[in-house]
Amino acid sequence: MKKKFRIPLAYQILVGLILGIIVGAIFYGNPHIETYLQPLGTIFLNMIKMIVVPIIVSSLIVGVAGTGDLKQLGKLGGKTMIYFQIVSLVAIIVGLSAANIFKPGEGVDMSQLTKTDINSYVGTAESKSNETFMDVLVGIVPSNVIQSMANADMLAVIFFSVVFGLGVAAVGERGKPVLAFFQGTADAMFWVTNFIMKFAPIGVFGLIGVTVSKFGLSSLIPLGKLMILVYATMIFFVVVVLGGIAKMVGSSIFAIIKELKEELILAYSTSSSESVLPKLMEKMEKFGSPKDIVAFVVPTGYSFNLDGSTLYQALAAIFIAQMYGIDLSIMEQVTLVLVLMITSNGIAGVPGVSFVVLLATLGTVGIPLEGLAFIAGVDRLLDMGRTVVNVLGNALATVVMSKWEGRFRTETGKKPLESVEKMA
Repeated sequence: MKKKFRIPLAYQILVGLILGIIVGAIFYGNPHIETYLQPLGTIFLNMIKMIVVPIIVSSLIVGVAGTGDLKQLGKLGGKTMIYFQIVSLVAIIVGLSAANIFKPGEGVDMSQLTKTDINSYVGTAESKSNETFMDVLVGIVPSNVIQSMANADMLAVIFFSVVFGLGVAAVGERGKPVLAFFQGTADAMFWVTNFIMKFAPIGVFGLIGVTVSKFGLSSLIPLGKLMILVYATMIFFVVVVLGGIAKMVGSSIFAIIKELKEELILAYSTSSSESVLPKLMEKMEKFGSPKDIVAFVVPTGYSFNLDGSTLYQALAAIFIAQMYGIDLSIMEQVTLVLVLMITSNGIAGVPGVSFVVLLATLGTVGIPLEGLAFIAGVDRLLDMGRTVVNVLGNALATVVMSKWEGRFRTETGKKPLESVEKMA
């Protein structure tokens, strides 16, 4: 029997991306094209958002109940948070270094730049900048878990799922029907994920078509230096920093990229890490990380391990300072690093997260907030790149934690010979 020819999903998404760029370029400046294309992207993203919470809840409960050990879970959580903070700090330093070395903001003719309205982010930024560490801590514990699920408040959802999973494990035999229910839910939701992914090329076509029709190519020229530097720095970070970490634990960043090629194209096209979360968890489990580690590390990383976003925020802050001719001292840049580290934690669910963080941060070192209005127009195109880095950073984190715990599986299902106990 002849095998039926089928185009791989990665190529289908790529075709959707190219067609969207072509259609967007043809209808550049035509406001009516958004009426027809935006719904395609919105429906696809809504379908993904629809399944994110059920997958995280069911996977975490199954993973935690399977572990059933509060001490082991606390140990994993502690290691994970230390790793996230170290890598985020490195990302900020890489972003600052690139901006200081290449000085993308110097010589920019601000009269050529178009200002974009950023008022929609200001209120959110003000509320976030007034939050204390204790406010963030209190927000992790939900008063109403259903409301937290409806608002996609991931930290609160993760907290509830972990505690519920420990409860299921604690009641022993009586918890087995509950565990079977959530295992069935997780399996069913991954089937739904695969079904929804068939619509990814259409969603990508709509989203990228709208983006190109709005901005065109001419609007990118004044900010071209910034865009080139952001992408070059992100490539450096992926190859050198993430690649170096992967090599340290006996893995390869290029093997991870190959495994996630469909998800990375989708993340780039949609500018949404959320759009690939279900498949990312499935793929990293297939890659060799245990279910419970993947179920804990990936959702947590979506709030605390946004390497691409933190790198961009550091670079953009210095770019705006250079644009206004402000020379930041070493101490001011150290202050910027510390404020970015604190502000960027735990607000991944906020729309336009990078803008919100920058709005809440720039004023602390005397950089005019108005400068953000000049780069807002190309933020979507920069967001596409940083989303890919965010996804890769969280994928690598599952491998690092699995190796650190000595539980990573090779293709044969055996643990690798190399030890990473030296990291502990």
